[in-house]
Amino acid sequence: MKTYIGIDLGGTNVRVGIVTEDGEVLQQIKSPSYAKEGPEKVMANIKQMVKQLDGWEKCTAVGVGVPGPCSQQTGSMTMSTNLPGFTGYPIASELSEEFGMPAFIENDADVAGLAEALVGDGKGLPVVMYVTISTGIGGCLIVNGKCLSGKHGYGGEIANMIVGTSRNKYNHLTPGAVENEASGTAVSRKGRERLSELNIQHAGEVFELAAQGNEIAQSIVEEAVNDLAQMFASIAALADPDMFILGGGMMKSADVFLEPMLQRYRMITHEALHDTPFVIAQLEEPGLIGAAMLPKSHGY
Repeated sequence: MKTYIGIDLGGTNVRVGIVTEDGEVLQQIKSPSYAKEGPEKVMANIKQMVKQLDGWEKCTAVGVGVPGPCSQQTGSMTMSTNLPGFTGYPIASELSEEFGMPAFIENDADVAGLAEALVGDGKGLPVVMYVTISTGIGGCLIVNGKCLSGKHGYGGEIANMIVGTSRNKYNHLTPGAVENEASGTAVSRKGRERLSELNIQHAGEVFELAAQGNEIAQSIVEEAVNDLAQMFASIAALADPDMFILGGGMMKSADVFLEPMLQRYRMITHEALHDTPFVIAQLEEPGLIGAAMLPKSHGY
């Protein structure tokens, strides 16, 4: 059975491991990523970690998941907010030269989606849309086992999908962007604004208050429900996936918002789209597994 080296590189931590083609993690090591110390330190640390894995030389290829959009043509990041100095840095070619095997790089949300599509609940399905709803909102469209990241690496960057007009601008995203209206960050922001006396710290508190009958919290949840439904309806109109797979921290509150969101989704989509399954992601290590699945998706 083939094995791959998976590297899950974040702004705070990095994990490397050996993963089978079926998605079984055989070994893994975790370390600080040293992102603030620059690319040379980060890459030197990764190389050292990989060489601590027993049998790394027998692996077929390397896959890397990173926090930002990537160019498959250059094997580098096109934007690296959480990894200073990595925009345009040749991550894939450097690792390929170091380890003597093919190396591939992709956005971390994309590789998580790839894991769910290839060895998770989406296994065997032609078209899978993975959506993560957490601090932000991200996604990946997987068609026939490959991420459709697009010309500029922004395919699946659904955070900036517009779900409403006359909304406020909060950051670099366009006013009305779904991430600024229905992510965990958005829900907690609205909670702090409208429930100021309660010192809201995170979205889960808003969902809990809504479940307890707090009308203000319920209105915040209803807004998120409507905006998420609009996002999913837009994706369905374009891609009509065989399955939506949902990940991210907000899934901990799925019992509060998911069914109302699905009801709203069915109200604003064609009847033929109503039977598309929405499944909560189940893999425990989607980032590491998905990184390792990158070479497999490229035919290695």
